[in-house]
Amino acid sequence: MSPRNKNVEEKVLHPKSGMGMLFLLILALVGSVALMILSGAVLSEVSGTLTGIGITAAILIFCAACVGFAGLKVINPNEALVLALFGKYYGTLNRNGFYWVNPFVTGINPTVRAVGSASSTVLKGMGIEAEQKNTEAKANKKVSLKTMTLDNKKQKVNDELGNPIEIGTVVIWKVENATKAVFNVENYKDYLSIQCDAITRNAARRYPYDTSEGGDERSLRGSSQEVASIMQEELQQKVVDAGIEILEMRITHLAYAPEIASAMLQRQQAAAIIDARQKIVEGAVSMVEMALQKLNDKDIVDLDEERKAAMVSNLLVVLCGNKDAQPIVNSGSLY
Repeated sequence: MSPRNKNVEEKVLHPKSGMGMLFLLILALVGSVALMILSGAVLSEVSGTLTGIGITAAILIFCAACVGFAGLKVINPNEALVLALFGKYYGTLNRNGFYWVNPFVTGINPTVRAVGSASSTVLKGMGIEAEQKNTEAKANKKVSLKTMTLDNKKQKVNDELGNPIEIGTVVIWKVENATKAVFNVENYKDYLSIQCDAITRNAARRYPYDTSEGGDERSLRGSSQEVASIMQEELQQKVVDAGIEILEMRITHLAYAPEIASAMLQRQQAAAIIDARQKIVEGAVSMVEMALQKLNDKDIVDLDEERKAAMVSNLLVVLCGNKDAQPIVNSGSLY
């Protein structure tokens, strides 16, 4: 038994020129009208049988020419038209120009059907206007090959540490193979959106929002570009069967969820204060060491260990304090 789900390989059509066929079809219409007039005016005097044959031939030519007009297709730049003939894949037009194909083929684009059905539901009760919009949407079966943007709105997920966060991504993509996009998935736009949503959630669960103190592992905030590149590769693997190429993927929104945002802000503020204090202490110690070294080198004053300890204590208080120190001047002797 052959498998039911088989990927359809693209078959590029090389159709006839549309301008040449348009000229022939117009010529056929004019010829059929002329033949009908000739049959009614001239052949009727010769034989009634010839008249019937001539009129029948004129009607058949006229009908065939009218049907032939349905085969004229215009393909704009960065567009493709996937065609099917009586339920079977016929071919794909992906070169811009004016062509003529089998008039009985039909264009296939599942995303257009979705737009048509949605518009008919939303615009229900608006009468002719809704019907016209629905008809216009269904009439255009071309698949756009232009570069498009998918804005995956922010969603709430838990990071690797279990913290609730909000993350949003944007995907730059285009249809690389129109045949695969039409036949291999139900609706390639919805398929891409769902896969992007799943990839974003999985990536958020694999990495913490921020690295721990002194850590060098990947994080969503510190390694956003690297994480986005990994997400892009994973998304490309998921949508390759849909004929979609992922050009770029970026993280556009990243924040803690509102319920823990204030607590995390206090944590970040505390970490910043600690870092600042460490820098202040390191600087103060180096300054005290330099002061003692200068006093000793220049032999300005000879301090015992107790006086050195007092001097170090006073200097550290002055240098590390939050407010300006109020010194007390000793006007007496040092000892």
